[in-house]
Amino acid sequence: MENLVSFIVRRILIMIPMMVIVSIICFTITELQPGDFLSQYLDNPRISPEQIEALRRELGLDKPAYYRYFLWVKNIVTKLDFGYSFSYQRPVFDLIWERMGWTVGISLMTILLQWVIAIPLGIFSAFRPYSFWDYTFAVIAFIGISIPEFFLALILMYFALNAGYTYIGGLFSPEFIGAPWSFAKFIDLLKHLWIPLIVIGVSGIGGLYRIMRANLLDTVGSPFITALRARGLDESVVKKHAVKNALNPLVSIAGMELPNVFSGTIIASIVLNLPTIGPFFYNALLNHDQYLVMSFLMFIAFITQIGNLLADIALALLDPRIRIA
Repeated sequence: MENLVSFIVRRILIMIPMMVIVSIICFTITELQPGDFLSQYLDNPRISPEQIEALRRELGLDKPAYYRYFLWVKNIVTKLDFGYSFSYQRPVFDLIWERMGWTVGISLMTILLQWVIAIPLGIFSAFRPYSFWDYTFAVIAFIGISIPEFFLALILMYFALNAGYTYIGGLFSPEFIGAPWSFAKFIDLLKHLWIPLIVIGVSGIGGLYRIMRANLLDTVGSPFITALRARGLDESVVKKHAVKNALNPLVSIAGMELPNVFSGTIIASIVLNLPTIGPFFYNALLNHDQYLVMSFLMFIAFITQIGNLLADIALALLDPRIRIA
């Protein structure tokens, strides 16, 4: 237990310099973009160059890059202030916090859906290699990995409209938007939620299925499985040990699933009009909304590190052969 606690403490301490490095990289990348937020007004005849320069001074864009970076980091550390969104004219923290719940909720439900479907199918195929069902699931997995998310979203929306659905985009029908929670609103959410979960999760299902199948096939052919069978153990017990050992690599990559799903929600959110962070990030890139872009990238980096930490802890608890110390 002490080793586990010390390991967690060390990993958290390592996260601090990592986040500093990531913040420098994020700021540098956004600075490499040509122009700034006010560049879009240069061709507007209603706004004079003098007015643009006045706005640039007001927004602090006339300051040197290093000065703006240190001021941004200082405000994050001391005030939890991630800057000001030029496009929305609101604090970045408020904008991200408003849509954080739906973003995290949809992402976690997508990951749960991926594991619930991919793991059993991978186990089923690995124990029946090169059978009809194995080839069938493999073809479906390749199609799921290959199909673009926006195209799949359009296909599902088309079939949903033909099936009688009136409102496809968003997570609620118009009469439930802004209404207090009720059972009817929850049912309406479920009617809208299945399309985003399929669109965002289908590629991950195909990828996890292939990894699970390949890992289990390798494990079944390993010497220790042969030794278990030679000792006369029941086949169900042998399969149980094989599945447990095949899950270890999946737990290792589980830490990368959450940021990947977060990134995958951007296109789906735009097509399906979902209340997540994705559309904010896309609009911020188009409008050179620097602090919103940097904060989103920092959030993805933070989620990645948290996910890797949780995956390492889960792997250590799952496999007693792994010594954290």
